[in-house]
Amino acid sequence: QVQLVESGGGLAQAGDSLRLSCAASGRTFSRYVMAWFRQAPGDEREFVGYISRSGATTYYADSVKGRFTISRDNAKNTVFLQINSLKPEDTAVYYCAATGGIATPNRAQYYDWGQGTQVTVSS
Repeated sequence: QVQLVESGGGLAQAGDSLRLSCAASGRTFSRYVMAWFRQAPGDEREFVGYISRSGATTYYADSVKGRFTISRDNAKNTVFLQINSLKPEDTAVYYCAATGGIATPNRAQYYDWGQGTQVTVSS
């Protein structure tokens, strides 16, 4: 099990950039595939992207491809989500999640979750 704490959310204007962080503690961070999900009010939690254990491979949902970038620093037990060209539809609570299994967009395969960080984008 790994404990996850997100930070970096807040209020932004359309076109701005934000970088979210997710700090992990517990078991060896590099053993986990890390992912980001988001949940807007009234919507289901949706996959944003994941990054492999080494950081060499990333995969994104089509809706965010080109604007979102996931990276990780295994020495600091942290994964990041860089969001550029923010849009009002990016408004959501953003969650990081970890899995010791295969890299997948399927949220059911992620067993460890952070508490989320709110991102609100005004037009």
